[in-house]
Amino acid sequence: MKIAIVGASGAVGQEFLRVLDEQNFPIDELLLFGSSRSAGKEYEFRGKKYTVKELKHNDDFKGVDIAFTSAGGDTSKEFAETITKHGAIMIDNSSAFRMDADVPLVVPEVNGEDALTRPRNIIGNPNCTTIQMVVALNPIHKLSPIRRVHVATYQAASGAGASAMAELAKQYEQIINGEEPTVEKFSAQLAYNLIPQVDVFMDNGYTKEEMKMFNETKKIMHSDDIAVSSMCVRVPVLRAHSEAIWVETESPISIEDARKAFEQAPGLVVMDNPAEKEYPMPLDIAGKDPVYVGRLRKDLCNERGLTFWVVGDQIKKGAALNAVQIAQYLLKHEFNR
Repeated sequence: MKIAIVGASGAVGQEFLRVLDEQNFPIDELLLFGSSRSAGKEYEFRGKKYTVKELKHNDDFKGVDIAFTSAGGDTSKEFAETITKHGAIMIDNSSAFRMDADVPLVVPEVNGEDALTRPRNIIGNPNCTTIQMVVALNPIHKLSPIRRVHVATYQAASGAGASAMAELAKQYEQIINGEEPTVEKFSAQLAYNLIPQVDVFMDNGYTKEEMKMFNETKKIMHSDDIAVSSMCVRVPVLRAHSEAIWVETESPISIEDARKAFEQAPGLVVMDNPAEKEYPMPLDIAGKDPVYVGRLRKDLCNERGLTFWVVGDQIKKGAALNAVQIAQYLLKHEFNR
């Protein structure tokens, strides 16, 4: 396989390299691309050094089988034709094409088969909060169709990139030293604080992030009947997102059936023993592949309701790992035919 990574110097680009290695993904040739600022940087992969090339409108993607792109929506839109014109499959981590009707939006545990139909040779990698939520929703939805989802997210600094993670660490240091904290990546100081805003506000009072969860969930789960109402909050955590989720299903589901469905679902790990203080926490889940679920219980306000707590690594399953799993699905079902 000839593989390209666009945005190789960013937090997700670096995670692509780690995940591809961890997953033992078959690579015969690797190309790294970035901005003019990143061009010339060197990164080691499987004992060999690779130099980042500047992304340009040329034939650099000729012969590439799969291109992982994580350089922002504007870059994805500008270079999509350049990347795909010779047949490369573009797995895009930005929001540029996610809701386009002719671009599949894929979480392999939920709708992997959608990746096989891609008119533009582009596959969308969903939003990080949506990814971990639908992995948990899918086994419940199979027991009884989900009608409503209410979710409060607790989103790590990593969702805003490597520089945001550095800013959070710097803020704590500055505050301890009695200095004014630097605020550049967020709308307010994040250290010792919560910010009830992720992305910009829309006309309806919801943020763009919250509307992504509303729209993307319907597309991934092939159900216009699922309504998602979310409150997305940035928290002073480095790299794992947490979500408190309330679901209402068409028919009541017992806790026993829900737990069994969770335990049997791919990509999901049940960590739910409150008596022993065992439940997923972002500090423990950072760096791990699966989505973790705990605090499963009946909703006291709704006889057809369940509520549970979900944690997943934002850079891994929320970005790089999901994209690599899409590529693995293609290897299994398309390239090896």
